[in-house]
Amino acid sequence: MKGWIAVEEKLNNPVTTFVCFDIETTGLNPQQDKIIEIGAVKVIDKKIVEVFRKLIHPQMKLPAIITNITGITDQMLEGAEREEIVIPQFLEFTKDFVVLGHNIMFDYSFIKTAAVRMKMEFNKTGIDTLELSRHLHKDLESRSLENMCRHYQIKNNNAHRAYDDAKATALLYVQLCNHFFAEHKEMFWPKELSYKVKKSQPITKKQKNYLIDLLKYHNIDSEQLNDTLTQSEASKWIDQIILTHGRMNQ
Repeated sequence: MKGWIAVEEKLNNPVTTFVCFDIETTGLNPQQDKIIEIGAVKVIDKKIVEVFRKLIHPQMKLPAIITNITGITDQMLEGAEREEIVIPQFLEFTKDFVVLGHNIMFDYSFIKTAAVRMKMEFNKTGIDTLELSRHLHKDLESRSLENMCRHYQIKNNNAHRAYDDAKATALLYVQLCNHFFAEHKEMFWPKELSYKVKKSQPITKKQKNYLIDLLKYHNIDSEQLNDTLTQSEASKWIDQIILTHGRMNQ
């Protein structure tokens, strides 16, 4: 699939074959937070030919704010597969396709970080509909996906769910192409996505011992505790337990 676009198409026509994807996460930091949902549509020659929609168990309790935003609950994730199963499936789904997203570097950074954890590669060229919207719609006060969908009358009844946002983003891209490509061709060509994943340090012995004691003290299942946890993941888990259940000896 690599190199599927001819030079003439690159110069004269918008990209019409791509994977548009979106993710939901436990937070904003790809080093500490985890993906809980991936949604994507595969478009070939302007037609959706395949979809990808998967919940992912983050091996942690969801922050209340994430449930409030997405509607995803801990109960919904109970039977979900873990990232080591889902991420390779998604990498296979994207293969050598150009990727699209609204604020794509956010989504790309999480997938890239997860891929690196599994010693896999995720190197892409992509198109950011948020960047396009900011350049082409300076008349609008907000270029959020919600506001852009409202502007172009794109229905997205399940906003903040990955698949629905991915599909809405693909439709937004079509509208932007229809209105602006002829006069702004250079803005629509995919750019190389670059994100450097910080090297993770493994959980320290002191952290692990404290976490073991904390889990026992609050009678919390310790199945998720293993040597693959990073220092940042362990630290965040400790903070969440203390925030939810309190410190020991209180």
